[in-house]
Amino acid sequence: MFDFLTKKFSGIFSALTGKNRLTEKNLEETLEKVQDSLLEADVPYELVQQFIEGVKKEVIGQKVFAAMDPSEQFIKVVYDRMLNFLGGEYLQESFSFQIPSAVMVMGLQGSGKTTTIGKLAYFIQKQAQKRGKSRRILLASVDFYRPAAIDQLEILAKQLKVDFYRSDKTDVQEAARDIMNYYKQHSYEHLLFDTAGRLHVDETMMQELQQVEKLVKPRYKFMVLDAMTGQESLSVAESFQKNIGFDYAILSKMDSDSRGGAAFSFRYALKKPVLFMGVGEKVENLELFRPERVAKRMLGMGDLLTLVENAQDKVKQSEQDSVERAFKSGHITFEDFEKQLSMVSKLGSLSGIMKFLPGMGNLQVGQGDVQRGEKEIGQFRAIIQSMTKKERSIPELLDGSRKKRIAKGAGVDVAIVNLLIQRFEQSKQFVKLFKKKRFF
Repeated sequence: MFDFLTKKFSGIFSALTGKNRLTEKNLEETLEKVQDSLLEADVPYELVQQFIEGVKKEVIGQKVFAAMDPSEQFIKVVYDRMLNFLGGEYLQESFSFQIPSAVMVMGLQGSGKTTTIGKLAYFIQKQAQKRGKSRRILLASVDFYRPAAIDQLEILAKQLKVDFYRSDKTDVQEAARDIMNYYKQHSYEHLLFDTAGRLHVDETMMQELQQVEKLVKPRYKFMVLDAMTGQESLSVAESFQKNIGFDYAILSKMDSDSRGGAAFSFRYALKKPVLFMGVGEKVENLELFRPERVAKRMLGMGDLLTLVENAQDKVKQSEQDSVERAFKSGHITFEDFEKQLSMVSKLGSLSGIMKFLPGMGNLQVGQGDVQRGEKEIGQFRAIIQSMTKKERSIPELLDGSRKKRIAKGAGVDVAIVNLLIQRFEQSKQFVKLFKKKRFF
């Protein structure tokens, strides 16, 4: 998820960080790299141009060239512009499903509609549980073109311990009417309603959805878009918006090899908020789409808040608080860095965790070399544990002789110690930027 853009931007801004001067030449060179990265991520050309021109205008308007820390100020301008593209003004945190509500879910066949309905049911359940309540939820479908989808929805309902209703009607409109009657008669609080999809947009599907929409009168209409389809997802969404209309988008398969172009472009191009993103196959793998956190991830700044949230059930509260305090203070030590790394083994795979850590976005950990990466993290922890308490607090003490002693104690080469220091310094730069520019 966002790995492509994160690696691209991390490389670009790592080269820029620490420069005392920002000239027109290196600004143009940097913006050209940003432009190429966005185009490679499958962001439409016209949107890339609007983004780049907006950054240029703000850089000049804010007199970044004359700023005390021009490189940091430039990164802040890019962050703010990216936040604008992603829809930063929309407060996803305050979203909750009203009661009662019929929720209509639309999308092309293969976009992940049915799985997403299960995820929405799980989300509603968890929201209610946090308030000490429960919800009566009904799942139903009129996807007669893919019978297996209805069976899949029934299986999901059993898994989630929510109700499922299969209409015995064979006509889509009659089935929709039957489902609505059942939903109302049994006083359910939420109906999650699956609709038929196709492999591509066609007139028959649109007419059918229009008829169903009139019968269901949904309080919420969700459009599920496959993030892997890139720019094509925008044209699909435009067609649905023109013919049916929808309230929110859900980007599915964000855990795939998606380059992030759809996530970057959607809000700005369609003027509709992305509310959720699917980040895995399990029902719990649905996250609120938080523009400010997504922007940080894309820029290689990590996402500590989401990391902490994901750790709620796996890491002690005291450990979470310790790491969060360190980041908010704007100053971290090797000891803080080691605590970050220790979370990896508790939270899952290395590849799934590293993207959340500031300065680690360009660490080359892919599917094929997770094992090597995990070994590296183990070495990093061993190195930090081989330091004295004073060395962990004052990294500047690590001269050549100390590095040799620490390397011997950790059973690694001095080169690995130097690599750790490099990663640590990158992390310190981003934490300093967070504090200075109030990203937290």
